[in-house]
Amino acid sequence: MRILLVLIGLAACLVASANTPVRADEAELRAVIAKFADVKKFSDTEAVIDEIAALGDPAAAPALNALSDGTLMIVEADNSVVIVRETNADVKLFDPLTMEPIGTAQENELRKVKIKNSIRRLIADAVSGLTLRAKDPAVRMEAAETMFSRPDASMIETLDEVIANEQDPSVRTAFREARAAAVLQSDLPEAEKIDAIAVLKARGGRDVLPILTVAMNSSDSEAVKAAATDAVNHVEQNLKIWAAGQNLWYGLSLGSVLLLAAIGLAITFGVMGVINMAHGEMVMLGAYTTFVVQEIMRNSAPGLLDWSLVVALPLAFLVAGTVGFALERGVIRFLYGRPLETLLATWGVSLVLQQAVRSIFGPTNREVSNPSWMSGAFELGEMTLTWNRLCIVIFAIAVFAMLLWAFNYTSLGLRMRAVTQNRRMAASMGIRTPWVDALTFALGSGIAGIAGVALSQIDNVSPNLGQSYIIDSFMVVVFGGVGNLWGTLVGALSLGIVNKFLEPYAGAVLGKILVLVFIILFIQKRPRGLFALKGRAVDA
Repeated sequence: MRILLVLIGLAACLVASANTPVRADEAELRAVIAKFADVKKFSDTEAVIDEIAALGDPAAAPALNALSDGTLMIVEADNSVVIVRETNADVKLFDPLTMEPIGTAQENELRKVKIKNSIRRLIADAVSGLTLRAKDPAVRMEAAETMFSRPDASMIETLDEVIANEQDPSVRTAFREARAAAVLQSDLPEAEKIDAIAVLKARGGRDVLPILTVAMNSSDSEAVKAAATDAVNHVEQNLKIWAAGQNLWYGLSLGSVLLLAAIGLAITFGVMGVINMAHGEMVMLGAYTTFVVQEIMRNSAPGLLDWSLVVALPLAFLVAGTVGFALERGVIRFLYGRPLETLLATWGVSLVLQQAVRSIFGPTNREVSNPSWMSGAFELGEMTLTWNRLCIVIFAIAVFAMLLWAFNYTSLGLRMRAVTQNRRMAASMGIRTPWVDALTFALGSGIAGIAGVALSQIDNVSPNLGQSYIIDSFMVVVFGGVGNLWGTLVGALSLGIVNKFLEPYAGAVLGKILVLVFIILFIQKRPRGLFALKGRAVDA
């Protein structure tokens, strides 16, 4: 029993001795942070920051970040250091280490610790050093990236220690890359610098080029210069490949927009042979429908704003489809077989619709916000892909697939194909071609309306929105083949990609001119486009 009591006592002593340094470290860190209350000059502030960095305790990071943000303040009453958060009534005070609330104060009872830009840079370096050992891998990764962007030869030993203890493979790689950048700023042997260049070469990317370029131009070692030159050439070659991939993505994105704008026109032009100059205004009506839906939701149900596009899609289809149906029944059906009069009539209707929108909503651009799930971007290698563009590409493919299914497996689709291939034969078989025309025009206009919903996420919503796409839509339809969905798809994607690859060399305007010249020359050889329709009436 006596031996058991002795063992328990020894264990208690060990626990106490193990806990004592933690309390002492916290007390020491608090004492150093408290020195901010006594600083008189910028050099005093820098000395305190250096002292905190020397302790190497990640718990000091909130206090240093608050100092950089201007929220680390001194309470005049007791000269204590606190982090503040302003509210409407007063200022809330928080502990600089634990971030626990400790009370409130008035602004005139507080004094700010003054800093300058050079101190902010010193703080960023200190925080990076402290966060190297943080528990959260994301924090350590951010610290590694910060150290990579600001290489410091004095941190090499610290990085060696951190790399040896790091368990996360991706974070360890980031630390090695930060060390490689620091090695090229140091006076370490030639072999280590060549190894560092190899690490940076494997990383690639635009951010390594400045570091490698400095090593290439300033090193006294021919071997280091040669290695750096080879690495720069390798990285630049990879960047050219990624730039081509980025242009390809931009082309696909533009092509999907052109597909949405043109596919409804391809249907109406193919079935009815009508040159609808008001097609762009159907796109505009869809965009303004989205604006109205968002305004109603923003004022009555702001929590549902992320679902505004889901609500706007069927409404935009109905609004544009109804206007298209009325246009066909009220104007176009009296002008069949007279293409010039149809063109002039639909152009007049487009002007009327534009002026009506100006009178109702005003001539200025209207804001249509992106839902949270369509906001932001992500990196794919050296490419930047925005979520709204990716969603539009997927949406365009979905619309194309649904139309393809409707054309092949629905009664209306089969009738539309019959009328497209041979109108007289279809009429003689009992198909009511006037109603097929009306429903086709309504369908094409409705699709233009949902195209306007998509375009509202990437373009300005204004009365002139449709005019930006009507000419490109006609080029897509003529190039791909009138009335052919596959031709519209290939034509839209082809013109989008070619436009984006020409723009860096010829500019946006000259690039469009070159595309137009190409289409003119192309239709001289293939007047019916890439995918010509088959049928007795078509072939006649």
